[in-house]
Amino acid sequence: MSLLEIRDLAVTYHGSRGDIPAVRGVNLALAPGETLGIAGESGCGKSSLALAMLRLLPAGTTVEGQVLVDGEDVLAMSWGKLRAVRWAGASIVFQGAMHALNPVHRIGRQVAEPILVHERVGEAAALRRAEELLTQVGLPAWRARSYPHELSGGQRQRVMIAMALACSPRLVIADEATTALDVMIQAQVLELLGRLVAERDIALLMISHDLSVLSAHCRRLAVMYAGKIVELGPAGSVFADPRHPYAGALSSAFPTVGDLASRGRPRGLGGDPPDPTDIPSGCPFHPRCPVVLPECSSTPVELWPAGPERAAACVRVEGCPGSLTGGADETDDRSRSTR
Repeated sequence: MSLLEIRDLAVTYHGSRGDIPAVRGVNLALAPGETLGIAGESGCGKSSLALAMLRLLPAGTTVEGQVLVDGEDVLAMSWGKLRAVRWAGASIVFQGAMHALNPVHRIGRQVAEPILVHERVGEAAALRRAEELLTQVGLPAWRARSYPHELSGGQRQRVMIAMALACSPRLVIADEATTALDVMIQAQVLELLGRLVAERDIALLMISHDLSVLSAHCRRLAVMYAGKIVELGPAGSVFADPRHPYAGALSSAFPTVGDLASRGRPRGLGGDPPDPTDIPSGCPFHPRCPVVLPECSSTPVELWPAGPERAAACVRVEGCPGSLTGGADETDDRSRSTR
């Protein structure tokens, strides 16, 4: 049974330029003990999706669809019920720990705050729990008396993880939790998250622009573009053998370790993601796609079967109705050129 189920989720901001559709009909499911990664460029809707799950978006934002946590729709909950779910049922590790932590309060008091809100314990007991949580994430207990500016970036990120785990939630959303960290600290934080998932049977949703990191630490991977999921499947398969040209471009942006020749041939993706107020017709990726077909600009795309446990929103995949792809040899040759 799924712990988290997202059904036709849509997020629309309203501004001076009109409506801005940041998320456009996303469907996902996540079981206890499972890790799901969401990848994509900046502006594809990843953070809007994460914030919508716990109703943390700005006032006036239109959110449609359903976000079911243990079968209950977060979007339909009363404020009292929602407050009980936040931190205790589902929590989030925000990107930019320095901005998420209060600079004038000590670390221990901030980690203890959700415990005081959700559990009937005294302040002394909550502070002791905060020290235990800091120890679990690899920080000495005495750091509870420190202020955020006295910690390094990696230490502050560990504090955010400790805070997210304070009330033993079953679902943790990590939004760019390792983006600002150096490689060594990033590896330590990712190892910590993986261990906590295994020990506590937590469902973990990891959001990042780094496809290689997600493929190494998540069981499944979803790739977003222009507010939609364009590829979904086992993480290793999506990274090594992408079925959507956009996923292929993200994968090929990383050089092969040990292959000196690949370091001299960096491959990028031309152009920019589409303006959300002016999303192209058909496949929204077609203006940048290196293997575009004439049908791509007019054919509505959706996630079609693309192999065992895989789906891709591309007219080239075998599961696409209507046989819009070219010949098999031509398709394989042109697809390989994007990897």
